[in-house]
Amino acid sequence: MTVDREHIMILGIGNLLFTDEGFGIRVISRLLETCEFPENVSVEDGGVLGVNLMGIMADADRLIVIDAIRNRGNPGDIYRLEGSAIPERIRAKNSLHQVDFLEALTLMQALEKVPETVILGVEPQDIETLGTELTPAVERCIAPVMEMVFAELDRLGVSYRKGVQRNVSCDPLKNCEH
Repeated sequence: MTVDREHIMILGIGNLLFTDEGFGIRVISRLLETCEFPENVSVEDGGVLGVNLMGIMADADRLIVIDAIRNRGNPGDIYRLEGSAIPERIRAKNSLHQVDFLEALTLMQALEKVPETVILGVEPQDIETLGTELTPAVERCIAPVMEMVFAELDRLGVSYRKGVQRNVSCDPLKNCEH
């Protein structure tokens, strides 16, 4: 199967109600608003579905996950995790949905359908305070992480258009229409 025929999924996970925990969803929202992707690339808001993501992740050949990752760094530190680094680093997250996401990846091994996965994440400042705004340190990471997504797509030889204004009605606290 060639990369241009593979299904590539860009998946944001997180909880918009707990400050920086919503980082992955914010990046997904911005990608949907400003970019166009070919038919074999899907951009998905995975919220806090955890193990329930198995159904949509099973369709992917390659998976680019965006999330807040607690890794004992400084707020705003950006990470790229792949391969064997994923389970070890995710356990340090201290977030229930992230543990469920790891379980979903592990369960997919039983189905012998584990997409090649890369996780792009940012060190959160606050994932416990009830609030819908990102902290400034994490807000500043949206554009750099979007560029990392584009670098992953470039690595895979996938074409896309960025900087377009798509007709997307998207409130991150509601479903997006496009």
